[in-house]
Amino acid sequence: MPAMEPSAVPEPSPLPERVALRRHFLMCRPEHFAVTYAINPWMDPAAGADAGRAVAQWEALRAAYLALGHEVSLIDPVEGLPDMVFAANGALVVGGRVYGARFAFPERYAEGPAYARWLRDNGFTDVLEPQHTNEGEGDFLTLDDVILAGTGFRTDIAAHQEAQEFLGRPVVTLRLVDPRFYHLDTALFPLGGRDVAYYPGAFSPGSRAVLERLFPDAVVAGERDAAVLGLNAVCDGRNVVVNAEATGLIGALAERGYTPVPVDLSELRKAGGGPKCCTLELRPAP
Repeated sequence: MPAMEPSAVPEPSPLPERVALRRHFLMCRPEHFAVTYAINPWMDPAAGADAGRAVAQWEALRAAYLALGHEVSLIDPVEGLPDMVFAANGALVVGGRVYGARFAFPERYAEGPAYARWLRDNGFTDVLEPQHTNEGEGDFLTLDDVILAGTGFRTDIAAHQEAQEFLGRPVVTLRLVDPRFYHLDTALFPLGGRDVAYYPGAFSPGSRAVLERLFPDAVVAGERDAAVLGLNAVCDGRNVVVNAEATGLIGALAERGYTPVPVDLSELRKAGGGPKCCTLELRPAP
């Protein structure tokens, strides 16, 4: 018999080229950061937090953005608002239009007007003061063609409809069911505008099915990485600024051709925040 040809080993598919897009972020230095009340499971007033260490970690996050070529604007912190560092909650900015925040808890209520005032003063004149409770980019995450919107703990479903009417973008509702992941941005983040990474255990069965249908190639994170707020990350299309402790997620992102940029925000995590919580994206008009 003739010798059999050795089986051909298929070449691995090349990774898609990831392209970084320059972003404009708004941040707030945590000069007044403290854990003096508990409005989510991460917060323990008895344990407190080290404000100086929080500032140093925040400065490193800001430096990482600048090193990647992004623009960072700053809003002045307000004494008495220790969570104002979590700029993502202050608004949703899409196409130069601002859908303002209306916080669920009285401890944070004044943050909404403070962020709306800064945005008006800095050229964003089309600002909607919302009628319904919502916490900005904490529960609204913008992709190229759709906005994903969380509900279950902080943001009313009626706010999803209000945002869709104002912004003219389709909004997809996702229900959160685990109180550790009280905002959508603690359980999911966009990758490259058309895909996402997420932790399935944070969502209701129906919402998991929606995510599986919309994003069949998503990066699916495990509980260990989710439990260190690894999914509270920021991607510019190629680089992913992510909590350093989320080692499994970091490896999965690298395998997909992304460049992880690990940061340490362990002090801010004592209030339930990570890189994305500290970062409000200012998307200009087309």
